Parts: sequence; structure tokens; C-alpha cells
Amino acid sequence: MDLVISDSSTLIHMASIDQFRLLKSFFGRVTIPPTVWREVVEQGGSRAGAHEVHQARQAGWIEVVAPTNIIVLQLLKRELDDGEAEVIALALERQAALILIDESEGRRVADVYGLPKTGVVGLLIRAKQERYIPSLKTELDKLLHQGGFWIEKQLYDFALNAVGEK
Repeated sequence: MDLVISDSSTLIHMASIDQFRLLKSFFGRVTIPPTVWREVVEQGGSRAGAHEVHQARQAGWIEVVAPTNIIVLQLLKRELDDGEAEVIALALERQAALILIDESEGRRVADVYGLPKTGVVGLLIRAKQERYIPSLKTELDKLLHQGGFWIEKQLYDFALNAVGEK
């Protein structure tokens, strides 16, 4: 099975709109680095994602793996927060098939290294295309209003056009 590595924001936002299950449906297994575990579960308290990620790890479909190339990790931490740096370092080490990342700076660095990536909006487009959800607009609106996710109007419109909802 292809290796998929996730950053915190994707886990948190998918949980915030009750679509966390899609990660298991799409990928079977998801790997996260230790900083992402700490951010989402240990520091997450009762916020979205904490319970879901903890349960998924207990169920065995989320695993926590630390990157081992400390030099690469230190270089990445010059530009990125710890979670994003660990995701990209681990993806480079393990030749991940995909990383789940939403922050623009992390996405830019992933592009520099040629890492395949998607984020919450991409996952929701796929969910609509594969008929896991009836309406992308509904999920994007939930993401904006209850998930506290910021989406540029251009991306919002692009996503709806991509699935024929606009």
C-alpha cells in the first residue's frame, strides 16, 4: 500500500466537518510524525481531531513514525513549523506517495522537492467525485463556518466547478 503522510491541519479540519472517516476510506493507512501527534492529540484537548486521531491509532490505521534524517529536518525547520518539517522530511525519507498538507508555505516547499500533495479541499473534491458526499458546496461551507478554515474565493469556485456544482 502506498505511503500517505499527514500534517495536523488536514486531520483537524476533516474531523471538524465529520469527514475524518474519508482518510481511512481513501488510503487505508495514514502515517503521521510525532509532532503532528502531539499537536493534534496531546495538545488538542477536546478540539476536533484529537479523539479521532487517537482512536485511529488504537485501531491501527494511523501510525506515528519519526523522521531520522536530522540534517534534512533541521534545514526544513528553518522555513516551516515543526509538524510540516517532519511531514516533508519523512516523505523524502520514505518516498511517500502523497502528503496531506494545507498551509501554503508547506505546499510550496513540497513542490520544491517534487512531493505529491493534496489538502482538505482536494480530499473533498475526490469525495464528491467518488460519491462519498452528496454536495461539495455543503462540505466547503461547513469547513468555512464550523471548521474555521480559510479558502480563497478563487479556490472555492474552482473546486465547485471541478465537480460541476457551479
